[in-house]
Amino acid sequence: MAENTTLGQYLYDCLKAEGITEIFGVPGDYNFSLLDTLEDYDGIEFINGRNELNAGYAADAYARVKGMSALITTFGVGEMSACNAIAGAYSENVPLIHIVGSPKTMMQQEKELAHHTLMDGDFDVFRKVYEHITGYTAILTPENAAREIPAAIKIAKEKKKPVYLVVAIDLVEKPLLSHSKTSENMTKTNVDALQSAVKHIKGMLEHVNKAVLLVDVKTLRYNLQRPVLQLAERLNVPVSSLMQGKSGFDESHPQYIGVYGGAFGSKDVTETVEEADLIIAVGAVWSDVNTSKGTAKLNPLKMVEIQPDTLKVGEASYMNVRAEEILNALQDIGYRQNESVGNISFPYDTMVEDPSAPLKATSYYPRIQQMLKENDIVVTETGTFSYGMSQVRLPKGATYIAQGGWQSIGYATPAAFGACIADRNRRVLLFTGDGSIQLTAQEISSMLENGCKPIVFILNNNGYTIEKFLNVKVDIEKQKYNEIPEWNYTKLAEAFGQEAFTARVETNGELDEAITNAQDMNADKLCLIELVVKDQMDAPDYLKKIRQYLEEQEKLK
Repeated sequence: MAENTTLGQYLYDCLKAEGITEIFGVPGDYNFSLLDTLEDYDGIEFINGRNELNAGYAADAYARVKGMSALITTFGVGEMSACNAIAGAYSENVPLIHIVGSPKTMMQQEKELAHHTLMDGDFDVFRKVYEHITGYTAILTPENAAREIPAAIKIAKEKKKPVYLVVAIDLVEKPLLSHSKTSENMTKTNVDALQSAVKHIKGMLEHVNKAVLLVDVKTLRYNLQRPVLQLAERLNVPVSSLMQGKSGFDESHPQYIGVYGGAFGSKDVTETVEEADLIIAVGAVWSDVNTSKGTAKLNPLKMVEIQPDTLKVGEASYMNVRAEEILNALQDIGYRQNESVGNISFPYDTMVEDPSAPLKATSYYPRIQQMLKENDIVVTETGTFSYGMSQVRLPKGATYIAQGGWQSIGYATPAAFGACIADRNRRVLLFTGDGSIQLTAQEISSMLENGCKPIVFILNNNGYTIEKFLNVKVDIEKQKYNEIPEWNYTKLAEAFGQEAFTARVETNGELDEAITNAQDMNADKLCLIELVVKDQMDAPDYLKKIRQYLEEQEKLK
């Protein structure tokens, strides 16, 4: 660190050291000094979003691809606009550094009634809001920046949570007055606990004929895919993922059997998981989504639950056992399943060929599965698409991005933009609905402006189909609130002053042709395909089973 390093320069030095090469955000008069410093900084580019909420969503997806991200907003109005995105990152275990530019130090000290405030002289109120949706908050000064910035980044890395840093506009260009840093010590594994756990698990395996591996979201966030894959191959057991952990295991691998969905998913997968003598669950979050509204039947006494730094074996808990170390230790435990996984069929392996038939879930999901390529980034919106895409088998190296837990409508379009920026060498495919894209369509403009070339699928099924499925109390005809305006989606690029390949398709044959054209053109331009499905209640089987379950529950009331 140079002797005259400013607070702003040091902040960007720390972010650059974490591999961050772009920072998302929106300009505002309290963050000008942050942006001016960044403009002159070598190695990090500012990516301007159309609004702070979308910029937050983009930063979220960027972190899922690259490991960490950063977002700059202005005080009050900007950070409150981004609040939903940051809460989503907290819910979804995404490490994101949120940087806020605040009013001048003197204004705050004198409690002036400044714009972008609540007009009560309280300049700490928004940080207090963020205390509840971030892993750490700090007010940066030249005296504490060398300590607070590394501390915040360390927490973001270890806890996989967003953190919040606020700095007054007049302090960004001030030189650091202290250069003392925090230590980078990571939590170490308790060797005795590790050895006891391995002995416990070895004893359980003596009575096991059929075991299974369950992979979930923290496998992705903590980069545990490789040791999980090695363990699966050593034990020769089938592997399933939970809904929120899709792509946490190579879905092209012969031991992968599909997403476990309780009463709603594949019957074969459900039987394999629930009838196992032992379940090894890695990074699981037992949410209502992952437990399929409580229909999952998983016996905790037959479970080894591996979390990033804790472990449960049946009823016993072992603290301070790092996931990677227990995963590695289990490879030498001496168990290997005799039965092979066998030939597994996936829901969308069979293609519906009739080219003149109207589009339905049974026909367009197999086509989507067939078009996917190795190393694709697949971004899926909350709603009808999220349930269908969960059953699509991904190719090797694919990254799947979806808000499985937070499920904020409109997330996927700006997330796809963030994914494009995070890795310009990988193909990005966005799957969103007509209702969802109407919340955040502005980021297609950002994609075009930044030379991004994703393939965008918009499912036009006449409104909020997902909500129609989930509300079983009222007839669909009475749900006027689930209707939306009819947009001309293929004209969006033109409205944003740019060119794109577009197609509006209603039949299987038209979709086949559009996919072929998009595959040929997406290296040169953004491609947008509107899937027009006339039956507003057409949906994947997973969603139909959920509705049936909800109807049965309603009758019991």
